[in-house]
Amino acid sequence: MAQEHELTASPLGGRAAAGGAQWIFSWPLLAGLFTYFFFLSRGNDLLLDGDTYWHVAAGKLILRDGSVPQTDPFSHTMAGAPWTAHEWLAEVILATAHDAGGWPVVVAVTALAFAATIALMTRALLRWIEPIYVLLFAGAAIGMTAGHLLARPHVLAMPLMMIWTIELVRASEAKRTPGFWLLPLMTVWANLHGGFTLGIALTGVMAAEAVISAGRERRTGIVKSWSLFLALAVICALITPHGVQGILFTWQILFEHGYALERIGEWRSPDFHTFQPLELWLLGGLAVALYQGLRLPPIRLLLLIGLLHLALKHVRYVELVGLLAPLFLASPLAAHWRSSQQSKQQSQSLDQVFRKLARPAGQGAVVLCVVILVMATLLWAKLRPPAPNEALAPALAIKAVQQAGIKGPVLNSYETGGYLIYIGIAPFIDGRNDVYGDKFLKRYVEALELKSGDDLRKILDEYKITWTLLIPGSSAIAILDGLPQWRRLYSDRAAVVHVYTGQKEEVAPRTTGTTK
Repeated sequence: MAQEHELTASPLGGRAAAGGAQWIFSWPLLAGLFTYFFFLSRGNDLLLDGDTYWHVAAGKLILRDGSVPQTDPFSHTMAGAPWTAHEWLAEVILATAHDAGGWPVVVAVTALAFAATIALMTRALLRWIEPIYVLLFAGAAIGMTAGHLLARPHVLAMPLMMIWTIELVRASEAKRTPGFWLLPLMTVWANLHGGFTLGIALTGVMAAEAVISAGRERRTGIVKSWSLFLALAVICALITPHGVQGILFTWQILFEHGYALERIGEWRSPDFHTFQPLELWLLGGLAVALYQGLRLPPIRLLLLIGLLHLALKHVRYVELVGLLAPLFLASPLAAHWRSSQQSKQQSQSLDQVFRKLARPAGQGAVVLCVVILVMATLLWAKLRPPAPNEALAPALAIKAVQQAGIKGPVLNSYETGGYLIYIGIAPFIDGRNDVYGDKFLKRYVEALELKSGDDLRKILDEYKITWTLLIPGSSAIAILDGLPQWRRLYSDRAAVVHVYTGQKEEVAPRTTGTTK
């Protein structure tokens, strides 16, 4: 395989050729377009998470008040409790998109962020390996991210994660320090999503690789320059409304919320009883390593093992293997394949056609793609606008409650908490596990699953619950059906509502300060 064919390819000669080059597409451009339209067509899937609704509500609150909340402004159970709104910038973007055009714009912004990530990855990999293999890596990354591609802050931060990692890898291999132009991106990343701590960790690992690979006479200088960059990256990460708490947030989630990690789907391990793209990636990598005798440098091997560990422990990290592992593997793979006569023959037969689109796209092609993207998005938003899933957004059940004039605190299913915040109703619980903590979540889950005797009744009394909003199939529904002071007000395939018919101490309903 040629290692730097996109950089060493001779420019097109002649005015005619130069003019024609303006309309030449490129693999990164095509990969980005495909990714965008693929997920745009699956717009409803990007809204399959209750957290999307409270993220939008939080962004609206920040825009309205002009400040980032430091305490919980939403729930009636944790009102005033400390809350690190560490994704405030992403929430403002989502809220602005929602104000601009509703859910179609929210979906479009999310799809565009991931499309940019794939385009950046594709362009970076073309530096080292042939297009046909780059496209395989890109396809795998799309498949491994699809299950966690949601209209949430982590997707908006993906392009920054990709740019950061690409520059780290290039700097390490070029025996230099990453460009200081990268540092402001860390500040933006830290205000978009808590995953910025991964960027700091990767910086430390790549710094170690640069030091190990440096000659003895240059090692001292490499240590100083990379240490300075790492220190500045940490300082830039602290430029948030929460300072050091933003860095501590990752530790708290991973090591202080064990019960939540066991109960929430995206924090569980992948279920290999069903097809997992990660399995295909692992088996394919194992086959290449065993058949071709691939060997990785120690630091790259350590990085790969670390990413695989995260992916096998928490399904939400599978995407990191698909997106980042190819960047760490590309150079070793290129060096290995260049030494293989068989791969050289394959390059001549398979990759010849693909190389033509390895160069950067022409300006005309870029403009044409932007026009196509905008026109297709407008047409899609008009003909097939995405709609919230009724299981997460039980609008009919809420309408029945409002028509009946039901007031007071609600006991809701975990999945619907975000939607309640979105429409201005204070929930009992929602997806902000850092606010509620393991003890509260455990009590809540065991009460609704009837694992702790009369805990459900204790919760109803303690929090003066006047109505419940539960998903069908919840064990608590049968108990409520049998309680003499409770009656079923409404039920459909999305939600079941019970209301209290006895006399409770009058409690003013608490709204979240946000409206649809």
